[in-house]
Amino acid sequence: MRRLHALGPLMIIGMFAATPVSTASAASVPHNVDASQRHLNESEETIAVNPTNPDNIVMVSNIGHREAGLTAGMFAAISFDGGATWTHRLIGNNDSLGDSCCDPSLSFDEFGNLFLTYLFEAENEVPIALSTDGGLTFNIISNVVAPPKNTPTKSGGDNRGLFRFVDQPTITAGHGEVWVIVNAGGPMFATGAPVTGLGQVGAFFQGEVVPGTNNCTYGDIAIGPAGQVMQVCTLTESGQGGGKLFINVDPDGLGPANFGDRVFVTATHVGGFDFIPAQADRSIDAEPGLAWDRTGGPHNGRVYLINTKEQQNESDDTDIYVRYSDDDGASWSQGVLVNDDQTTNSQFLPKIALDQTTGDIAAVWYDARKDLGAGGPGDTDGAPNTDAQLWGAFSSNGGTSFSENMQISAGTSNSHDSGNGIDYGDYSGLAFFGGVAHPAWSDNSNSTGTNPDGARHQLDIYTAAVTVS
Repeated sequence: MRRLHALGPLMIIGMFAATPVSTASAASVPHNVDASQRHLNESEETIAVNPTNPDNIVMVSNIGHREAGLTAGMFAAISFDGGATWTHRLIGNNDSLGDSCCDPSLSFDEFGNLFLTYLFEAENEVPIALSTDGGLTFNIISNVVAPPKNTPTKSGGDNRGLFRFVDQPTITAGHGEVWVIVNAGGPMFATGAPVTGLGQVGAFFQGEVVPGTNNCTYGDIAIGPAGQVMQVCTLTESGQGGGKLFINVDPDGLGPANFGDRVFVTATHVGGFDFIPAQADRSIDAEPGLAWDRTGGPHNGRVYLINTKEQQNESDDTDIYVRYSDDDGASWSQGVLVNDDQTTNSQFLPKIALDQTTGDIAAVWYDARKDLGAGGPGDTDGAPNTDAQLWGAFSSNGGTSFSENMQISAGTSNSHDSGNGIDYGDYSGLAFFGGVAHPAWSDNSNSTGTNPDGARHQLDIYTAAVTVS
């Protein structure tokens, strides 16, 4: 493990005016905050709320560091007043986090530990970093690397699989555990560690190949109320159609058992690189996400899965569905259609989060429903289905139905105009705690008038605080 020191003092680049928290309502758009206010592009954002201090919120995203003449780096923003004001800086620019590239993922645990994973610019390994001061400083505490050949799994057998490269890691923490899942260039590869208190993180075990996940990627990982762990991934990692979602469960988490055999959940008709007008440069995947209820409430133990589905291959009519399982993924409910528009336009890059204080579910996604190519506030270029806004919906009945959809972004964005190359990126961010949802998304509408690049140019990271009543 590389020995690194904490980042230096936080450099305050900007402080933004206090903003009201909004109530979830389809009739009004919540107050938007441009959290980055930075030249050039920021995308692929992750956001987390500290359960020991819900006013402490942290965001990290990719940056266009090559555009800026940098060799590495990610954008980070921190709030200690519930998202009313933010301070921001670059991290991973050859500092204590090394030469960071991209694909950040954040997760707070119940002790206030903040975990961060991402990709290095050059090294073929995935760092795991820890902050114990609400995101002000980070230290790398471990690295996910290919295990030596013939390394046994927790219960025996070769553990190396087809580990060839690393891509899109995801981290999640809670219930005294922290887990990372990563596409290892063939299989999905997972590792975890015990956590007993603030800064008290045990050693990550050497990791295990998830069975049946060769060519499976773009997934998520979640921890259940008994410490069990589930991962979901998309097969295949290429093409424009034929996508299928599979889950695997490790029934005892950090115990001796391994992930079990894969279970088919649903077909998506969304390939690993499925091009739609609103993501014409990057394309989309089904972007499945998991949320596991550990509240002890009426739906304790229910695990939720969100994904994009294309109604017909290459129709660009993509929708957002949520389904649930009450038996650790052995069987699943029928999918519930979350978006309520009456168009055949695209909804894509969904994110799901569960409020562990209430059991309520939040879902957000990019949505082109208002872009009919006829001008107006949903159309920037006169072409249909090329522009998008962020929309969301909520469920308080265990995912059996969702609220009327609400527009969350105040403006309309066109990712192609950003010149970002990866459009909005591969994912957006969402945290949900204490009845307040905090989405984070890429936006070049300049609806707040604070993007230094102006409207329809480079993307800034926007957020909102939405109180669910």
